[in-house]
Amino acid sequence: MHNIARELNDQIRAENPHVYELLSDLGRNLYYPKGILTQTDEATEKAYRFNATIGMATEKGQPMFLPVIQETLSQYNPQDIYTYAPPAGKSKIRAVWREKLLKDNPSLQGKTMSQPIVTNALTHGLSIAADLFLNPQDVLVLPDKLWGNYTMIFGTRRNAEMRNFTFFTENGEFNTQGMKEALLAQKAQGKAVLLLNFPNNPTGYTPVEKEAQAIVEALLEVAEQGINVAVLVDDAYFGLFYEDSIKESLFGRLANIHPRILAVKVDGPTKEEYVWGFRIGFITFGDASSVVCDVLENKTKAIIRSTISNASHPAQTFVLHALASPDFEKQKAEKYKIMEGRALKVKEILNRGDYQDLWDYYPFNSGYFMCLKLKGVKAEELRLHLLHNYGVGVIALGESDIRVAFSCVEEEDLEELFKLIYQGTKDLV
Repeated sequence: MHNIARELNDQIRAENPHVYELLSDLGRNLYYPKGILTQTDEATEKAYRFNATIGMATEKGQPMFLPVIQETLSQYNPQDIYTYAPPAGKSKIRAVWREKLLKDNPSLQGKTMSQPIVTNALTHGLSIAADLFLNPQDVLVLPDKLWGNYTMIFGTRRNAEMRNFTFFTENGEFNTQGMKEALLAQKAQGKAVLLLNFPNNPTGYTPVEKEAQAIVEALLEVAEQGINVAVLVDDAYFGLFYEDSIKESLFGRLANIHPRILAVKVDGPTKEEYVWGFRIGFITFGDASSVVCDVLENKTKAIIRSTISNASHPAQTFVLHALASPDFEKQKAEKYKIMEGRALKVKEILNRGDYQDLWDYYPFNSGYFMCLKLKGVKAEELRLHLLHNYGVGVIALGESDIRVAFSCVEEEDLEELFKLIYQGTKDLV
């Protein structure tokens, strides 16, 4: 183990040994090297004649660029487009995103957390968390209604053992008891990683207030049983809360609540600000010790430096420009109303009872999606039938569920969409 990694681990152990115990073997070995980037930073500050350190071309004091590219980006300074961004991201966007987190999540006020670290969108942030906290055969606890890529990120890449609990109770509530039992089953190991994704993909569900309180209480009970838990909060669809759900991230309620609970927030503008192709996200750590947060940032920078080097500088600049615009909140509210209208229209259509002979629907109150639970028809069979005979695309999940993304269907077209799904289902009964 490198001496720097050893020093970082000693710092974590001194501040919170439970977080050290949560780290994977890779996580313990990670450190951000004092190498070329450090020397470049020193040269940028002190080399007043010639700075011959960085692997980048310059011309007349600016980054070198092709006019055919710059002509489409003329309102931006070349320095904010063409240069390498720091591994942890532009300092300004990190500060602005932190301010946004505090504004959007009242429960974070007065709590200690790291500065958000820029990732290559949320998939990369989740992958970083997997590297930091999961050894082969370590247990990842998560609901059975999940985004399929979790299996690749945590199972295939890190060879973690994925333990699912049933998402909904028979009463259509979040299954807090099932979550708690799955975590308590890891008492012999003394460690578990929990993944929560709200608004949930695929169901479009976010807990209501009493469910959120129950989740926090259950995790405190698990911690009191001597189990260290890293809680990964996947907030990909944050802010799209339409009805009776909580309106903030669970990260705010979980950060700093117990030495054995490390809260990790993975989020970003890709869906919040409708910039999917920009591939910009953030990972933020919530621990009562600022030293622990700093060490986890250092180790995260090591992962970034050793994999992608840094996230897209132009995309960070574009997002920062949008967040600073006086029109940002107004434009975002307009898009929210469109999404809310689609979600409520779907619920109106389904609540008429016209289709309940062939399917039920899982509770939904947020996000991009909702799920139908089919009666007597196989999900994959229906998916193919709808695609080939009606020109309708849906996602088959397991034996009996299909996911419908109302996010990409105009509100006035939703009526026809569900009529076609119903007709297709009827064909197969």
